[in-house]
Amino acid sequence: MEISLTGYSDLTFCYGRSKSSKLDVQNRKFQICSSRFSGTEERNSPREVKLEIQKCYDLIKKLGRGAVYLGSSRFDSQHSHYKQTFELGREVAKLLDCTTWTGAGPGLMDAVVKGALAAKKTVGGFKIGREAGEWTSSNFHPYLPEDTYLTCRFFSARKHGLVDAAMRRSSSEMTAVVGLPGGIGTLDEIFEVLSLIQLKRIGSSFPVPFLLMNYDSYYSKLLDFIADCETKGTLDKGEIDSIWKVCDSNLQALEYLVDFYNLTSPKMPLLEEVNLPN
Repeated sequence: MEISLTGYSDLTFCYGRSKSSKLDVQNRKFQICSSRFSGTEERNSPREVKLEIQKCYDLIKKLGRGAVYLGSSRFDSQHSHYKQTFELGREVAKLLDCTTWTGAGPGLMDAVVKGALAAKKTVGGFKIGREAGEWTSSNFHPYLPEDTYLTCRFFSARKHGLVDAAMRRSSSEMTAVVGLPGGIGTLDEIFEVLSLIQLKRIGSSFPVPFLLMNYDSYYSKLLDFIADCETKGTLDKGEIDSIWKVCDSNLQALEYLVDFYNLTSPKMPLLEEVNLPN
């Protein structure tokens, strides 16, 4: 019997048969034939990922670490979450006086960027060619200067960039990770950061505040699931609560950052007073 699996470097499995045509398990042979890689040939992707990660690090070094936002690319500018996110991006940028980092895409990422720009603060981004829900790919941001964002080919490089942009190197450096409402990609990024903090790969020397924005109870069912995990023993009681701060409002998030960094309390504008730029 010979099975060829295309798409897996043309793997071929060859099994020997006995004279009675029954499968001879003891004399079975296993052969891998590759028409794509042989001899000293190497895959290029590991090298390319490494180079792209270094480009992310270079951009962070240029623009500075700061507040990193993870959120949906699908909410439009008329959605209440977009308006809340614009406000949050603006006020956090002013409060921490830091660079604002996003995935440089549409939706809530765009709201954050516009909020930070309204605060006249630096913005950086790690863009992916095509966001979920988009039909076409684009390597360019519609209005950010080209030297302030990087279009990544690899999700792993993009994640490295977003994580490194939030890491504090000194007690005076103020950063944050903010989880906004989102879908699969956002949850993937949120849980990766959650795992890295849990395993002390982030914040072991200088803790990083991690905020989950539970606008309109968006994440309440997720929080119920986490509570159920605690009940079943797959998480320790309070283990996740010790890592992040769940915030129902922007004011709650800002107050938490004020306490975390021992800052002067800000004066928050009412949401109705927020004027979104075009």
